[in-house]
Amino acid sequence: MADSIRQNEATILKEIAELLNEGTEEKQILAGVLKKLLHVTGFQIGWIFLIDEHGRHEFAAGESLPPALTANHCTRMKENNCWCVNRYVNGKLQKATNIIQCHRIESALRDKSGDNRGLTHHATVPLRAGDEKFGLLNVGSPYKTHFQKEELVLLESIAYQIGTALKRIKLTQKEQEIALIAERNRLARDLHDSVSQLLFSLRLTARAGVEMSDNQEVKETFTYIQELSKEALGEMRALIHQLRPQGLENGIISALSDYAKILGLTLHAKITGVIHFPQRIEEALWRIGQEALANCKKHAQITDVYLAIHVEHPNVHMKIYDDGCGFLYDGSQELLSLGIKNMEYRTKELNGTFELQTAPGKGTAIHITIPLRGM
Repeated sequence: MADSIRQNEATILKEIAELLNEGTEEKQILAGVLKKLLHVTGFQIGWIFLIDEHGRHEFAAGESLPPALTANHCTRMKENNCWCVNRYVNGKLQKATNIIQCHRIESALRDKSGDNRGLTHHATVPLRAGDEKFGLLNVGSPYKTHFQKEELVLLESIAYQIGTALKRIKLTQKEQEIALIAERNRLARDLHDSVSQLLFSLRLTARAGVEMSDNQEVKETFTYIQELSKEALGEMRALIHQLRPQGLENGIISALSDYAKILGLTLHAKITGVIHFPQRIEEALWRIGQEALANCKKHAQITDVYLAIHVEHPNVHMKIYDDGCGFLYDGSQELLSLGIKNMEYRTKELNGTFELQTAPGKGTAIHITIPLRGM
């Protein structure tokens, strides 16, 4: 296999590079490039771990894994205790390396978890771009116990390509997030400068109409317009706050407390654990919290709302609940509220779980759990 790899190295790297340049979705790219890598190199089994700066690893892709590793929904691949991950986290795995034996396979055979189909050894290669590290590429073949130098060099080149692609994807995602924030800020400014000012002027005009008119019916009409414009102005301010959350730089609790005040609610917050989140997770919690508070304002018929955030690695848990009127809901039925659907969508977009508990006269509670990978 080493002679074949040496002769076709340029072609292999070209095919891998073309595949990596096509996609923008991280796990989809990793699955595709792993399949291509095995096809063009002749190796038969492979898997990829993404590892964050705290040493938490995620099984991101696998190809042709034996039953010993896929048993119980790949539970063994999610365990932290193995040589390659430990060496990577300790900074001692810097280049493509032969693994004497695979700890995961060893433990699977010891526990009789399934057939290993001849896989006992694998090579492991860090995924990196410059000084940044993203995880590990592992490849092997049945009954193959040693990798030639040429094979390790090629795997190292491919791993560098993968690392560069991962860095590109993360930079692209960051640029998109910055662009989205900029667009929200622009919309917030436009709404403040145009619609909010018009509503404020309408309110002043209606108040002047009340003071200037002697006709009771006209006074009542102007009073009604004044109240409507006041309510619309409050809604507009809440919308602007959603688009441009002032106070989020001081933390999610501060931002949600300020938003609750805008809605005329009192937020009682309790926090346990380390409260520092990646931007995507913090924004998701903020948006979910907004939806929940808005629902309380519209439907709960109370002014006190309770928020609990608890960080317990590898997850963050958020619960927002009230003692309001509640509503009839069966967990097996489809969610009808667009706001609740949005909360569920934002949660599942980050591989989290969403739970709604409510009943007439029993209040409403929303439980969110989101994994903190990348924190």
